[in-house]
Amino acid sequence: MSVLESSVSAVDDLIPRPADKFSFGLWTVGWTGNDPFGVATRPALDAVEAVERLAELGAYGLTFHDDDLFAFGSSEAERRRAIDRLTAALRAHGMVVPMVTTNLFTQPVFKDGGFTSNDRTVRRFALRKVLRNIDLAAELGAQTFVLWGGREGSEYDSAKDVRAALARYGEALDLLCQYAIDQGLPLRFAIEPKPNEPRGDILLPTVGHALAFIDTLAHPELVGVNPETGHEQMSGLNFMHGISQALYSDKLFHIDLNGQRGIKFDQDLVFGHGDLANAFALVDLLEHGGPTGGPAYSGPRHFDFKPSRTEDIDGVWESAAANMRMYLLLRARAATFRSDPAVAEAMAQAKVAELKTPTLDPGETYADLLADRSAYEDFDADSYFGAKGFGFVKLNQLAIEHLLGAR
Repeated sequence: MSVLESSVSAVDDLIPRPADKFSFGLWTVGWTGNDPFGVATRPALDAVEAVERLAELGAYGLTFHDDDLFAFGSSEAERRRAIDRLTAALRAHGMVVPMVTTNLFTQPVFKDGGFTSNDRTVRRFALRKVLRNIDLAAELGAQTFVLWGGREGSEYDSAKDVRAALARYGEALDLLCQYAIDQGLPLRFAIEPKPNEPRGDILLPTVGHALAFIDTLAHPELVGVNPETGHEQMSGLNFMHGISQALYSDKLFHIDLNGQRGIKFDQDLVFGHGDLANAFALVDLLEHGGPTGGPAYSGPRHFDFKPSRTEDIDGVWESAAANMRMYLLLRARAATFRSDPAVAEAMAQAKVAELKTPTLDPGETYADLLADRSAYEDFDADSYFGAKGFGFVKLNQLAIEHLLGAR
């Protein structure tokens, strides 16, 4: 391939296409810029315009909460009119709805949560609201139903029986799963963890908490996780590690990508506009299954960001395009990282692939291990002092150089 052909190919790789499975929440590009300290800075966005503009940019999917599409308390006629308009726009532009979710956090009725409100009548209302939206998800062909419990939590420890709240959370998930089974719906549920904001403390705050909770459910096979970059990083956690554990558990049903800089409020920056090195490792994991390969992620690359309050409507679409371009840039850099012989040599020195080798031989028992003198009595632990380094710094330097385009 000539230099010119290589350059053209590189440019083509940075053009978003439906095959990349990029999707956006209607609440992302539709955010008007209002926050707890200020009113909106942009007008409301029509759902049809969102479909049209995102399709032009190369996205393949649109996601939404019920209340994003039609106002809370809408009549059946108003609801149907909004759904039909969206469906027509999706069909006209070849876009899909891969995921749907329900708003159980904005309205006053959900001030103490939906599934875990201390008020039993609110819990019943929340379940009915979600069941209705599950029917809509099925109508639109969504494969995943995300549950973000933004109000499922507390500010005061004496005000919430957490064990009872988890029981009610489980009761809700069991009912929703049974409904999907009985209706024959090819739908899976994904819990979206977050540590706090808007509640002082939110139930199921991390990927690990959610995975442990899922094991207690009646139909754990139907429930996974929808981790978000900022939600894990605002707890000081490594997002790539969280995604790795979700993949390890075969529970990565959906993913929300954005940018976050440190332990603070949920920033919802453009993907990669936060911890860039971690975003690089994450894209490599999603695309290739990790440093030595393995099952990768085949679902939507969903962007849950907020166009900065400083932007006008043109800036909204520039921000949306930036998310996809950042992902494609990182994907391209991850490919060069993997194809570099120096990287392969550094990985061999670091024994990265050796971790896949079981510590015990096939059929080996603890008795066999205890009888193996080479494993302990004759093992030279002192030989590691001042020697036998793993070269992790060298390997990471190579990763950063590829990330920066220096190699």
